[in-house]
Amino acid sequence: MKKLIVVLVVIVLIFVSIYFINQSPVNKTYQIDTTQDQDITTDTTKRTGEQPVAVTKEPEPDNGGQLVIGKSVEGRDITAYTYGRGGTELLFIGGIHGGYEWNTVIIAYQLMDYLQANSKVIPDKMKVTVIPVLNPDGLNKTISTTSRFTAADVPTSQDKQVAGRFNANNVDLNRNFDCDWQAEGKWQNKTVSGGSQAFSEPESQALRNYVETNKPTAVITWYSAAGGVFASSCHNGVSPETEKITKVYATASGYPAHESFNFYEITGDMVNWLAKNNIPAISVLLTNHTDIEWTKNQAGVDALLKYYGK
Repeated sequence: MKKLIVVLVVIVLIFVSIYFINQSPVNKTYQIDTTQDQDITTDTTKRTGEQPVAVTKEPEPDNGGQLVIGKSVEGRDITAYTYGRGGTELLFIGGIHGGYEWNTVIIAYQLMDYLQANSKVIPDKMKVTVIPVLNPDGLNKTISTTSRFTAADVPTSQDKQVAGRFNANNVDLNRNFDCDWQAEGKWQNKTVSGGSQAFSEPESQALRNYVETNKPTAVITWYSAAGGVFASSCHNGVSPETEKITKVYATASGYPAHESFNFYEITGDMVNWLAKNNIPAISVLLTNHTDIEWTKNQAGVDALLKYYGK
């Protein structure tokens, strides 16, 4: 009888142990409410505007960022557009002679479209800034707009095109910078105004302020028309870096390289002022006043990006 009681007690203890083990949190199975997790994530997205943590997305490059760097005499914006996010900055400038050199504006816009569509051509360490129209009032004189335009929008009148070379104060902006500045400058065989003093014009002031603030690594300016790449200097000789990028752009594009622009005397020149401030700068002169020669210039741009992206 005693043996039977012992057996029963043992059986009861076994069942009691099994019961308590099954109630332990370690062995209990829980149903996860994934709907509640999704609701929380959605609510967080709505409140913060951020993507759910589980979603990873590579950041987009800073393409097409724009900055108004100043105003023209007549109050029109002078805008710089930046592509890429590196610290080495190449600055490209078009339209310093407004409607007279309207093809330099179109090539600047072509460069912007190229960089927007092909952001990977810009090395990680670099950014490219484009100022397509440094002289918006001059462009407006010729084409009656400062927005994008095509060659078909340009009037055939030579008088109207020539008038667009100058800003609203009738100053040649490329005679208004602080290198050999004179109140009267030369353009071919004509006398033109260089302004009342160096940087008297708001357009040249805007570029000066941008350069002094951002300190670009190198500057490339488009003009027309002579068909060549010209180095810069201001009584300090052509710097080794300027000489190098002159050859890099010329070799890639097929334009001839020149140490200086010596067809006639130049005063108050923008790229020479840059050289005076130890910033490598080159002038790329398109072959005529109508074509942008994009294939040649794209090759030059790509060569500079490769050179500075090393």
